[in-house]
Amino acid sequence: MNQGPDQSPAHSPGGGPPATATSTGLDANISGALAYLLGVFTGILFLLIEKKSSFVRFHAAQSIGIFVVFMVFWVVISVLSVVLGMIPFIGAVAGFFFFLISLVAGFGGFILWLFLMYQAFQGKEWEFPLVGPQVRKMLR
Repeated sequence: MNQGPDQSPAHSPGGGPPATATSTGLDANISGALAYLLGVFTGILFLLIEKKSSFVRFHAAQSIGIFVVFMVFWVVISVLSVVLGMIPFIGAVAGFFFFLISLVAGFGGFILWLFLMYQAFQGKEWEFPLVGPQVRKMLR
C-alpha cells in the first residue's frame, strides 16, 4: 500500500487499522467504512471533508466510482429491457432474463457493499477491479 507524504504509516504495528489522523475526528478505519454506507452520498461527503487521510479519501472515491458503475449498469439494463420488451415473445423472454440479471447483480452489489465496508474497517485498501486503480490515479 502506498503512503502519501502527508501520512504516517498506513497500518499500525501488527497489521491493525490505519494509524492516521483524519479531518473528521473519527478513526480512519471507521471513516473509510462509513464512506461506503450510503454510496455516492457518503462518498462525496467524506471526499469533501477529509483532507488528512489518503486511506479515507481512497475509500470515499472508490465508493463514488463503484456507485457510478452500478448506476450505468442499471441504466443499460433498464433501456435494453424496455427496448426488447416491445418485441412480441422476445420481450417476455428478455424481460425475464433481465429480471434475473438484476436480481443477481443486486445481490452481488449488496455483498460487495458489505465486503468493502468490512475491508475498510479492517484497515485494508482493497481495490475493486477497474474502479480502484482509476481512483488511485485520480487521487495522486
